[in-house]
Amino acid sequence: MRTSRADKSNILITGANGFIGSALIKRLQSDRRFSVRAAVRRTAELDRTGGAEVFETGNLAADTDWRDALQGIDAVVHLAARAHVMQDTVADSLAEYRKVNVDGTLNLAGQALEAGIKRFIFISSIKVNGEQTLLGRPFRAEDHPSPADPYGISKREAEDGLREACRHSGMDFVIIRPPLVYGPGVKGNFLTLLRWLDKGLPLPLASIRNKRSLVAVDNLVDLIMTCIDHPSAANQTFLASDGEDLSTPELLKRTAAAIGKKAYLLGVPVGLLHFAAQCAGKTAAIQKLCGSLQLDIGKTREQLGWHPPVAIDQALQDTARHYLGARN
Repeated sequence: MRTSRADKSNILITGANGFIGSALIKRLQSDRRFSVRAAVRRTAELDRTGGAEVFETGNLAADTDWRDALQGIDAVVHLAARAHVMQDTVADSLAEYRKVNVDGTLNLAGQALEAGIKRFIFISSIKVNGEQTLLGRPFRAEDHPSPADPYGISKREAEDGLREACRHSGMDFVIIRPPLVYGPGVKGNFLTLLRWLDKGLPLPLASIRNKRSLVAVDNLVDLIMTCIDHPSAANQTFLASDGEDLSTPELLKRTAAAIGKKAYLLGVPVGLLHFAAQCAGKTAAIQKLCGSLQLDIGKTREQLGWHPPVAIDQALQDTARHYLGARN
């Protein structure tokens, strides 16, 4: 890679003000090997970029102009995306995902090629592999993709387009597919889980027998940093996880312990849970709680010599500490 700024690799981060982006920038800025440039939609979004050089690029779209942001950059870490929307109200959700996740990504990749960027790291999703696994039969990076929802389909199409764009070029691609990402400042379903446990609500989930892979944001960030300049990462797809899979009851108990509480779990039959969820229109939500979604990170470990540096219990404690601090 070029080292035009005092022998540092110059990294452009899209989605820089998001949950993963802000954590990545913090780590990169603490490493003297890297100089960081943050791409944000609006300059008002500066609270989480940690003082990095900032470029306002507007929305991620097929016509976004990245030329100024890409000038002098060695590698791009592309995090910006239309995130998975649980209750999408648009008429054609796949078309909306494609505008951002496919057209916007491939526009950026094309301009990165023209700018002479050496490596393009695309943060995809395990949803490219599918929605669930059989217990004990995890997804692998080499598995044939089988996305089931518009978000997963758009991520797969972006991956395919990126591979094709890089096929006969001087730019390497790296694709990383994480499952649910958690850590300090997490929002969404994981924050809801924290609130349930903090309130001591009884949860009818003791009878679930599943396994799910998660990835702590610090572990994902560490993997991204490894992929920035690792020679064996070039033109490869990797899965990311904490390396330990938990059942839903195990996750609840260990998360409750992290916030200093006890998880009150009731042994309601799983079939009854599915019936109740169907009646309430919450089939997708109960599937996440009851189904298995395991990832095999053997390729990631072996090809990169990478191991998750943060254990699950430590990551849960870090997450709980931030949650309790924000609550108080």
